[in-house]
Amino acid sequence: MPLPLSDRAHRFPASPIRKLYPLAEGARSRGVQVYHLNIGQPDLETPAPFLEVLHKFDRANVAYSPSQGEKVYLDALVEYYRQIGFQLETSQVQVTVGGSEAILFTFLAIASHGDEVLIPEPFYTNYQTLAMVAGLQVVPITTRPENNYRLPAAAEIEKRITNRTRAIMVCNPSNPTGTVLTRQELDLLAGLARERGLFLISDEVYREFVYGEGEAISALSLKGLEDRVVVVDSISKRYSACGARIGCMVSRNAEVMDCALRLAQARLSAPTLGQLGAAAMRDMGTRYFDATVEEYRKRRNIVHEELSSIPGVLTHLPVGAFYTMARLPVADAEDFARWLLTDFSLDGHTVMFARFYATAGLGNDEIRIAYVLKESDLRGAMACLRKGLERYRELKG
Repeated sequence: MPLPLSDRAHRFPASPIRKLYPLAEGARSRGVQVYHLNIGQPDLETPAPFLEVLHKFDRANVAYSPSQGEKVYLDALVEYYRQIGFQLETSQVQVTVGGSEAILFTFLAIASHGDEVLIPEPFYTNYQTLAMVAGLQVVPITTRPENNYRLPAAAEIEKRITNRTRAIMVCNPSNPTGTVLTRQELDLLAGLARERGLFLISDEVYREFVYGEGEAISALSLKGLEDRVVVVDSISKRYSACGARIGCMVSRNAEVMDCALRLAQARLSAPTLGQLGAAAMRDMGTRYFDATVEEYRKRRNIVHEELSSIPGVLTHLPVGAFYTMARLPVADAEDFARWLLTDFSLDGHTVMFARFYATAGLGNDEIRIAYVLKESDLRGAMACLRKGLERYRELKG
């Protein structure tokens, strides 16, 4: 008889980004090419300075790095934040294994088992799993496509605050909606954090990817909240280096950072080679980001134009990150996603996407699309989505 697993082992949700991979593998085994719009894996080249560090690495072995991070990379991070307007001490930065570990360290540092964190929904699905690892409960703040996923009024958010609430968490620019918080929305959250004694966690991984005239305002700029803000960051999307697994958390709260360092010591170190490569990109400058943002702007426009022309689809023009949400004319978007991988192809191709809601029954007809592929592939993917919807709806009557 097999031994029983823990209760938590059965509660962890499967990732909606990855759980359909076996079906995608099945499609490939049948000779069908899958356009992957389900995962934010950029196809842009990782900058040459990162790769050059790997090619030229000449140490006798790849040793552990210091638990806080390699000094050369900590210095690079302090310089990066100086360039975007924030004077930080090295002690206010902790290198992590990707942004995910930064989120986990933050949850573990600021909240106890059974505490709650408020997060606007739809949200990046791993927030839920990481909160469960830390013993926390995610309380969604509902946002709606009809309102371009903007935050509700302060009174609506305040209704969700209890004596177990420890933090409000946002992703700005947002994965998955592409929304960028306005100054008014940030001030609203900052006011609630001050009045109710909460932390404000800001995932700013997509900081550079803004397509309008405005910018993504960092929570580090909020006055009177210096000891309540924790920023999560990563090189994964900024430099198209997802596999490097290098992120960081930033806070001016010395107790939070001391706890983060002790957690980091328990897991020993972040990837040494990834940090050295990341440090080499400290002087990439605005030309790199200007070109990268312009490429994603073109991709965004293609996807928005194509989605808007499909009968029955509701979408909006995202202003940040490289994702967009779409409401489809189907009752169950996950069933449709499965069908696309098991029963559909168009000229030997099909498409894969993901759903991003935690609340049961909410957003069943909505999907997230990551526009991280080249133009020809995006057009092919949109053609598959259009034709797939047509056939699927005929089958379902």
